[in-house]
Amino acid sequence: MNNNEVTRLPFPTMKSLDKKPADSVKPGKKEAAREAKKSRISREEALELLKRYNKEPFHIQHALTVEGVMRWFAKELGYGEEEEFWGITGLLHDIDFELYPEEHCKKAPELLREAGVGEDMIYAVCSHGYGLCSEEEPRLEMEKVLFAADELTGLIWSCALMRPSKSTMDLEVKSLKKKFKDKRFAAGCSRDVIAQGAERLGWELDELFDKTIRAMRSCEAAVAEAMER
Repeated sequence: MNNNEVTRLPFPTMKSLDKKPADSVKPGKKEAAREAKKSRISREEALELLKRYNKEPFHIQHALTVEGVMRWFAKELGYGEEEEFWGITGLLHDIDFELYPEEHCKKAPELLREAGVGEDMIYAVCSHGYGLCSEEEPRLEMEKVLFAADELTGLIWSCALMRPSKSTMDLEVKSLKKKFKDKRFAAGCSRDVIAQGAERLGWELDELFDKTIRAMRSCEAAVAEAMER
């Protein structure tokens, strides 16, 4: 990522990814017996932590959007008990980007540990930068969702802003697919990352698009309200 691209997009995104998924195992199979994950900090503490290192409105908006998207996916995919964990991970995933863009996903562990964040959440946060600025590979389904949806939210919101409604509420998959194929549109949103994210999850692109649009619809009003405070 670089700062010039961030100013052209509503959300910061990653441009490229070199590493391919290590396997194509369907999500959930490796996680059936594991204990539900719990956050070691509250949502209020996480928001305070986010705002300690992030002041730019588009960074705050992106964090809130990814939080909402992750909460929706947690419930949609059968991880309702982990909704808070998924959401807080989404809220904090870019915690170091505004102040330390050259150390993205490298400075984050220090900032998060100081605040009492657990190692499982720290790993998940760093895994969204796999192949570009992190060596932590997404392995759990939650980490794969974050990897895929983080980049895709930027593309979806860019599409929404082109519509008269300026909203995701009337955005359809077919419209998103057209913009996905147009590499000049929201060029900072890596199509490779999005495609690899879908592959890691074992989903077709259309399924990832549909689910993420619906996830963004679920939190759009709440994010807008939070940004007005």
